[in-house]
Amino acid sequence: MCLGVPGKVIAIQPDPNGMTMGKVSFAGIVKDVCLAYVPDVQIDDYVIVHVGFAISQVDEQEAMKVFEYLAEMDELAELEIAQPGGA
Repeated sequence: MCLGVPGKVIAIQPDPNGMTMGKVSFAGIVKDVCLAYVPDVQIDDYVIVHVGFAISQVDEQEAMKVFEYLAEMDELAELEIAQPGGA
């Protein structure tokens, strides 16, 4: 199943190739995410992430609700997969 997972943007940094990248926290698990599709995102905003790309912004209440549903369905195991480079 393909799912977008909500996370909180904790850092934003420009990529040398011109793409905006960031660190996104998913209940304490931090992943590198491409932020190019959400150009107005700021630190502490919540985004929906699918395969390493933030695809939309959501408010905190909606993000928490979705995260709870995913936890209930046991669909969060992929967050534990290590990323290249140790992030």
